[in-house]
Amino acid sequence: MFTTILLISVFGGLMCLDRVLIQAMISRPIIVAPVIGLALGVPYAGLMIGAILELFWIDRVPIGIYIPPNDSIAAVLAVSMAAQAGQRNGEVTPELIALSILLAIPCGLLVKKLDVKIIESNDSLSDEALEDAKNGDLRAIEFKVYAGLAKVFLVYAVFLFLSQMILIPSLIWAFPKLPAAAGNMLWLTYYFLPLLGIAVAINTIKMRGAIPVFCVVFLIVAVTLEVFHVIR
Repeated sequence: MFTTILLISVFGGLMCLDRVLIQAMISRPIIVAPVIGLALGVPYAGLMIGAILELFWIDRVPIGIYIPPNDSIAAVLAVSMAAQAGQRNGEVTPELIALSILLAIPCGLLVKKLDVKIIESNDSLSDEALEDAKNGDLRAIEFKVYAGLAKVFLVYAVFLFLSQMILIPSLIWAFPKLPAAAGNMLWLTYYFLPLLGIAVAINTIKMRGAIPVFCVVFLIVAVTLEVFHVIR
C-alpha cells in the first residue's frame, strides 16, 4: 500500500500541476479521476467520482484573484481512497465511493488555502524576476520559474501523500464497521451527489425553464425506479 500511495502522490501531483503550468485541462476532475482510476484498476469508480466532482464545482472558476477549491486534489484523493479501501474490503461499492467523495471534498477546500499561500509566497519570486529582467539575466528568471513550479508540485505531492497515509488506513478500518443505517445513508448519498452536481450545472447555465424540466424528468425517473423496485 505504501508504494501505491507514493506513486499516486507523485503522479497525481504532476497531473495537478497542470492547474498552473500548461493548463491543458488534464487536471480537471473528469480527466484526472478516470486516469487515476484506470491506474488503480477501478476505471468506473474513477469516472463516477470525476463526473460528480466536475459537476459539483463546475461554477468555481479561477477568474481574477478568486482561487477556487482544488477539485483536482479532491478527485485524486477520492479515487485513491475508494480503490484501495475497496481492494481491501472486496469491492468498490457505491457506499464506499460516496464516503470517499465526502472525505475528499474538505481536502479540496483545505488545499485552496494552500494555493493562496503558494501564490503569496511566489510574489517575492516575481519581484526578483523583474529585477533579473532589468539586468538581462535570463538564466535567473528561468530558475525562478522552475522554483515556483517545483514548490507547487512538492506541496501537492506531500499533501496527497500525507492525506492518503491518514485517510486510507482509517477508511479501511472504519468502513466495514459502519452500521446498516449509515450504509443506507451513503447508498442514497451516492445517487444524490450527481443530482446536486446537475443542479449546480443548471444554475450555472441559467437556462430559462431548465430547472422545472429537470425536476419533472427526475420525478419521472424516480417513480419509474420505485415501480420497478430498483431503489432498495
